[in-house]
Amino acid sequence: MKIAVIGAGIIGVTTAYELACDGHQVQVLERRGAAAEEASFANAGLVAPGYLLPWDGPGMPGRVFGSMFSRHAPMKIGLPLSGRDLLWMWNFYRACKPAAYLAHRSRLHQLAIYSRERLYNIGAELKLKYERSAGYLVLLRSPRDSKMMQPGLDVLRGAGVAFKELTAVDARKIEPALNSEMVFHGAIHLPEDEVANCRQFALMLKNEAQRRNVEFAFNTTVTDVNRNGSMVALGIAGENTLRSFDAAVICAGVDSVRLLEPLGLKIPLTAIHGYSISAAIREPINSPASAIMDEHYKVTIARLGNRVRVAGGAELGGPTERKRLGTLQTLYKVLHDWFPGCANLSSGVQEWKGARPVLPTGIPMIGATGIAGVWLNLGHGSNGWALSCGSARIVSDLIGGKKPGLDAVDFAASRLRA
Repeated sequence: MKIAVIGAGIIGVTTAYELACDGHQVQVLERRGAAAEEASFANAGLVAPGYLLPWDGPGMPGRVFGSMFSRHAPMKIGLPLSGRDLLWMWNFYRACKPAAYLAHRSRLHQLAIYSRERLYNIGAELKLKYERSAGYLVLLRSPRDSKMMQPGLDVLRGAGVAFKELTAVDARKIEPALNSEMVFHGAIHLPEDEVANCRQFALMLKNEAQRRNVEFAFNTTVTDVNRNGSMVALGIAGENTLRSFDAAVICAGVDSVRLLEPLGLKIPLTAIHGYSISAAIREPINSPASAIMDEHYKVTIARLGNRVRVAGGAELGGPTERKRLGTLQTLYKVLHDWFPGCANLSSGVQEWKGARPVLPTGIPMIGATGIAGVWLNLGHGSNGWALSCGSARIVSDLIGGKKPGLDAVDFAASRLRA
């Protein structure tokens, strides 16, 4: 089939690659000038099935709104809030139920494991060499942090995830560069999780997709998606003629809402902005060996080649182009707390803010919409990198009429038909 993929982030690139591997003629349409320019550009880089969390945890609304005025709160509400943001907040509040949370966490974990296996297979088959480091250490500053982790650890035990609860002394054996002056309660070590460079992988896989005759059309904005007889017709900015395809897969992040509303698909998807800073490592001996999470501040510090990346924050609402100074200060603070002097912060620091497309439950939409030829692969939020390869394999199998390697009913996009 001739298939359009709208969006060239990590989700769009992996989707295009899998479709091409299945023999389809694929064209990727991307409004930016290159692949992985938005949410995939400078994210935390975690491929961590063991620590994958849905948004709809019990008590989450209270914790979010109770802490949003704290200087270093993990989540902030910005003004103005759009109607889409307010709808998301309402649906988020309604979704936060214990039974649903446990079910959603189990589904995300299964998809993440499946996706990691596919990621490893692709990397091995294509001999891709991208920045990655094994192991993930969740640092617990206080006994309260440890207590808050216990329900999640019970879920990991039930899922058979490998992890170990450590004292602070044992944590330092895994990450010897941890600040010797920091006093903390302990840590959780997940040896099978890792950190890897999402954008680097996306660009490599784009090149492999092009070798399989995938066409990438950059600086190309899709204005509308329509049915035209038996075909899917796409309007393109600056073009008078529609482009026709047998099918289209929407992987356009938050912009997907605009494209799908005229088709009767009302998606409670909004942008939750994340932040990161990336800097060159100054002293390797004082730098992290892999990735750590400061559980209290929800900030990740990861080593990516010769750089360190500090990522965190979740901002709903406010001007997209404005970077919140307080959130950036939190990232610098956490880096200084755990690894003082490891990075060159005097010059060349990349400060980034990216829009992550989040559904109230955190469960992505993968599959048919109920509209012939229109498929979805979106809503992965901050877990896009961890879920991308598995999601792409599932949607390609479904389009080809094959049974996916993972039951996709829980991710069915048709549930959002208005």
